[in-house]
Parts: sequence; C-alpha cells; structure tokens
Amino acid sequence: MSAPARVAVTGAEGFIGSHLVEALVADGHQVRAMVQYNSFSSFGWLEDLPAEVMDHVEVVLGDVRDPGSVTGLVTGAETVYHLAALIAIPYSYRAPHSYVETNVTGTLNVLEAVRHLGIPRLVHTSTSETYGTAQTVPIAEDHPINTQSPYAASKAGGDRLADSYHASFGLPVVTLRPFNTFGPRQSMRAVIPTVIGQVAAGQRAITLGDLRPTRDFSYVKDTVAAFRAVGTAPADDVVGRTFNSGTGEEISIGDLVTLIGKLMDAELEVTEDAQRVRPANSEVMRLVADASRLRAATGWAPAHTLEEGLSEAIAFFRDPVNLGRYKTGIYNV
Repeated sequence: MSAPARVAVTGAEGFIGSHLVEALVADGHQVRAMVQYNSFSSFGWLEDLPAEVMDHVEVVLGDVRDPGSVTGLVTGAETVYHLAALIAIPYSYRAPHSYVETNVTGTLNVLEAVRHLGIPRLVHTSTSETYGTAQTVPIAEDHPINTQSPYAASKAGGDRLADSYHASFGLPVVTLRPFNTFGPRQSMRAVIPTVIGQVAAGQRAITLGDLRPTRDFSYVKDTVAAFRAVGTAPADDVVGRTFNSGTGEEISIGDLVTLIGKLMDAELEVTEDAQRVRPANSEVMRLVADASRLRAATGWAPAHTLEEGLSEAIAFFRDPVNLGRYKTGIYNV
C-alpha cells in the first residue's frame, strides 16, 4: 500500500479552504494547512473539523506574503492548492494595497516556491469576478477579462502571473475559476449568509444592496469537488489551462431572497443599504458559467441543486452555536 499523498493548502482556515481540507483527508491525503498567523491562536474553521480529520492535518502558521512561510509550507508536497486571498469586494475599495500584497504578491510567492522546489502540481484559485459583467452568456474561459473592482483586478493579476509562469518556466499550474460559492462556514459578507443569518437571528427586515444582479451559485461541496478534479486529473488534460466551475444557471439577488424566505418560512421585507451598493461602474450585473471545459477534461459536474445547498446552509446558520460565531449586525465588509 502506497503512502498517502502529501498536499498543501493555503487559505486552509477559510470557508472553501476548510471544506477542501476535510475532503482531501477523506480522499486519504496527509494535508499541510497554512493558517495566517494571528495573536488569537485561532485556526479559523479548521477548529470545527472533527478530531479524526485533524489527525491527518498539520497546521502551519504563516502568511503567503512571506516567501519563507510559503516555501516551508509546500516543501515535500505533491500538490499545492492555493486558496489564500483577500476576497471581500467592499473592503477592496478601502484597502486596495492589501489586496495586491496578498492576491498578487502572495501568489507570486507560491509560484516561486513551487517552481524552485519542483512541485508536480499547483492549483491556483481565480474568481468569476475577473470577467466583470457578462458580455456573452454563458461565460466561457475565453470571455474578456474586465475587472470592475480592486479585488477583481488583484485576482486577475495573480491569474496572469500563473499563466506567465507556465509559459515561461513550464510550471505545472492549473487555474480554477469558481463562480459564486456558498454553504456552511461562509462569511456574513456574502449575500446568502447575510440573508439567512439575519432571518435566523429573528429579523424579517433584511438589508441588502442591489437586488438586480444575477449570479451562478454553486454549493461548496461542488466547488471542492472541482478543486479535487483539477488537482488529480492527468497533467496533459489540465496543466496550463483555466477552468470555470459553476452550474450554468443564474438567479437574481431579489429572486434569491424570495427563495430563501420560502425555504425558511419567513415573509421578508427587503430594504437597500447604501453601504452595500457598489459604485455604479463597479457593480457586476450578470455572471453565469459555462463549465463545459471542466466537464470535458475531468468529468466534473455539480451534484447539488440550489435548493439543496440552501437547505444545508440554512440548517448550519440556524444552529445557535454556529450563528453565535458571527456578528449578525455587520454585513458590509
């Protein structure tokens, strides 16, 4: 019997990262998980994983902005999943330098470490926000890049670096570009936890931004399955390529709120909060994925409907212990 494959994950303490760590352990891997150093000794959402999962996880405190931290993390890994990023779009208007430092320079540090150590596979995380408002639908990977926020621009910068390292050095990198992922453990900055969290906390007057934009929402387990698919597929099928992951179905924010209210058996009154409205030219009005390239290369397909995923998220946020970990009155960052 061969030894378990060693994999490394940046951003492991976060929403998607913690779900990915859990799935990788279930797949039989030994996981080295980077958690950003903090004075609270917090491992983020990794602290919620069962002991039998964490027995196979080595937590490494560090920071992707520090080259030494990254080199120490990935040494000996067979696959690196790079998820660490600043992701809150509203905060990117306030602190754009920090987004460049983490999302561009941090990615550069990962690319350099993988290059110099000869790691066989790097999975780099992009975002559908790099496309901007859809010019053609559904959005395929050859859709123009149109960054409409500092966050999107910083992620596109990381993507271009990844592309350049493959072209220049033959780096075995594959880029996954998830559309909007949701589910348990997601930050309250995102629209689905914002709505569910407010309702679970007993509120019926919901504050949101623009209700018109449409999004392609994927349940987190489906996004994690996409990461695993591109992380394990034959190199000839995926290396040097970018792949969308999404359902191919879109729903407006207004209709999404109505659906959540129905699933939670609550009549909701929605008001617009100016703090949650993006600058006029920054709002991305329509995102819907064409994930046919990913399906063709790996066989991946989403396994959960929107309603199934929302039901799981609702169950999570209705648990008083889970809800208690959030500040349910803060939604704009």
